Amino acid sequence: MRSQFVFPRHTKADLPVIAGGDGVWLIDADGSKYLDACGGAAVSCLGHSDRSVLDAAKAQIDKIAYAHTSFFTSEPAEHLAEMLVARAPAGIARVYFVSGGSEAMEASIKLARQYFLETGEPQRRHVIARWQSYHGNTLGALSAGGNRWRRGHFEPLLVGAMHHVDPCHYWRWHEDGESEQAYGERTAASLEEKILELGPDSVAAFIAEPVVGATMGAVPPVPGYFSRIREICDRYGVLLILDEVMCGMGRTGTLFASEAEGIAPDIVTIAKGLGAGIQPIGAMLCSAKIYDAIEQGSGFFQHGHTYLGHPVACAAGIAVLSAIEERGLLQNVEAMGERLQTALEARFGQHRHVGDIRGRGLFRGIELVADRNSKAPFDPGRKLHAAIKKAAMAEGLMCYPMGGTVDGEAGDHILLAPPFIINEDHIGEIVDRLARTFDKTLPQTAAA
Repeated sequence: MRSQFVFPRHTKADLPVIAGGDGVWLIDADGSKYLDACGGAAVSCLGHSDRSVLDAAKAQIDKIAYAHTSFFTSEPAEHLAEMLVARAPAGIARVYFVSGGSEAMEASIKLARQYFLETGEPQRRHVIARWQSYHGNTLGALSAGGNRWRRGHFEPLLVGAMHHVDPCHYWRWHEDGESEQAYGERTAASLEEKILELGPDSVAAFIAEPVVGATMGAVPPVPGYFSRIREICDRYGVLLILDEVMCGMGRTGTLFASEAEGIAPDIVTIAKGLGAGIQPIGAMLCSAKIYDAIEQGSGFFQHGHTYLGHPVACAAGIAVLSAIEERGLLQNVEAMGERLQTALEARFGQHRHVGDIRGRGLFRGIELVADRNSKAPFDPGRKLHAAIKKAAMAEGLMCYPMGGTVDGEAGDHILLAPPFIINEDHIGEIVDRLARTFDKTLPQTAAA
């Protein structure tokens, strides 16, 4: 249906109209069903008809839907913050609720800057992130992000205090004979080099996704990488901000993705799965050290949004966390994640155009290549990712293909992030439908 009044993401897209949802399925106005193998954008972790979360949101609307946080706090916000802090990495003590991931990242960047103002180090103004990262679409978050294609149009508006270092993607970027450990040391060292280049007392924060999502396709770090990053940040007094907007809240098998790395950040951002798509919500969580600096200083975080701590969103978040824990869904994420990886490798592991299959939990990526031996990507002019998305929808499958996997322009991958409630039958359906999609979109001969 071509919109007459809505400003869509793509003006030439002709999208079906959504009419309903049932578990892992979405249903359009014509009655066609689509298996949601990506959670939209890793959002719908409980599927599309979870009664407990819907009822919690409705019950809160009946009590009070909204009150501005400059006048009131709310019971749902207080309760959800307590739940999150109790489950967060060591040292995390406070929660700042927002409406989504970009807002959470904006808040984290501003808080890092204000922390150093409050503690008498106003010269700390630089923020370092990684190339091929994604941290949101507001100008501050986009400046921090390292995807060149997303940055391109807005480069003149981006913040000059943002800097970038090498990503950690062993399969694509390791040198011949280089071990994972050696590669991790080398890529982590690029952070230290950048800190020294900018001046050790001028850097405020380093930002990274524990598992890189949309712009590289579920790429986990090599073992030990983040431990080394934590050591470097500590050596130079740099705050470590972990962006778990896409990979957190159980998506990779633990509630916080950093748990798998054995480290604790100074600031961590979450969103997407926190509200399971039933309400827009995100959060920035910070350490007691950072909060205390504000509280004992000016007492005022110079930031804010209209819908901070929205009671209905927080009520939904409480219900989502409760559902994940009470139903043992983290265990299902781990079990089904391994089965999904095994099924993908069995079906596509030898496919001439599948270079790498990776990820954690129910966060899996398939990197597509023109040539397996050289790892050469397809010509970006083919827009392979767009063709795959269209063909998959025709097969009744929602997946999350993206381009620019390698350098922001070249490279194609598919991100799979199905709801935590999937079972083995759903995995079989995902793989079968994806195979038919590949048959329609990928070259069938080596010469093609």
